[in-house]
Amino acid sequence: MKSILVTGAAGFIGANMAEHLITTYPNYKIVVIDALTYAGDLENLKSVKNAKNFTFVHGNICDRSLIQRIFQHYYIQDVIHLAAESHVDNSISNPDVFIETNVKGTFTLIDVAYKYWMEKPFVFKAGFENSRFLHVSTDEVYGTLGETGLFTEETPYAPNSPYSASKASSDLIVRSYHHTYGMNTVITNCSNNYGPKQHDEKLIPTVIRKALSGENIPIYGDGKNIRDWLYVLDHCKGIDIAFHKGIAGEVYNIGGKNERNNNYIANKICELLDKLAPLENKSYKDLITYVEDRAGHDFRYAIDATKIEQKLGWKADENFETGILKTVQWYLDKYKK
Repeated sequence: MKSILVTGAAGFIGANMAEHLITTYPNYKIVVIDALTYAGDLENLKSVKNAKNFTFVHGNICDRSLIQRIFQHYYIQDVIHLAAESHVDNSISNPDVFIETNVKGTFTLIDVAYKYWMEKPFVFKAGFENSRFLHVSTDEVYGTLGETGLFTEETPYAPNSPYSASKASSDLIVRSYHHTYGMNTVITNCSNNYGPKQHDEKLIPTVIRKALSGENIPIYGDGKNIRDWLYVLDHCKGIDIAFHKGIAGEVYNIGGKNERNNNYIANKICELLDKLAPLENKSYKDLITYVEDRAGHDFRYAIDATKIEQKLGWKADENFETGILKTVQWYLDKYKK
């Protein structure tokens, strides 16, 4: 039975990824690790906690001795690395935490994996010849776009926040272990994820939560900043196919082709809530309020996912309208309990 270590699996994307792997591949042993910071919640894993092929470890990816014990005890053959500090606002106020987790944590993981899987550079130990380290990253490493253009896998890195700088650093560490040591690595860079289990601090859950509580819905600046939105299960399927079919040393961008600005997001959610949980004599749109813009707020991100679509056969199943309806319905159930 193949043993895969999935990091950050009590968080938003990690929990969805763990659930996808556990249900799709019952013959894989899925070992998950999470530090259970404010962004991790074991409730996110309740649907799989009793699965025979699931094991949870509470711990920090920066703890080298723990990571070594996990590799040895569970005979880890592959890693899907999602653990990261990811909220840009938090990186502006507390950048040190982002450097620690995203840079040191990634280095610790891949260095332990290298020493466990390989005899020396470009020589794998018996039984680990196909062991792979898949690193999940973000489109924010590429910086910002103007009104036109798309990020491709060849776009130069130009991170603009402590968060994106820490993710760019971790990407380059993973790249170096492929080129220097011959490790079987794959990097994926995704656009903005949304969907079930996302932390309350993120934009879409914030809009829904504030609306349902009757509070002002805060939108940065003029609300015209644009993101490419990717439904989380589509992202997980993209990671899955990159893990199984991707070429060692390659980078694959995963995007939803759903560019929307923050004004559209807020108004669309309010329109859905007006139908699903209507207020008396008013619209949720009346709660939309503009607040001081985020420092260094990138104007636009958009991903060209042609490579993973054409080379690996991935395609997003959800468009924004179908995905946001599922998302709003999920949070309605959560917040109305």
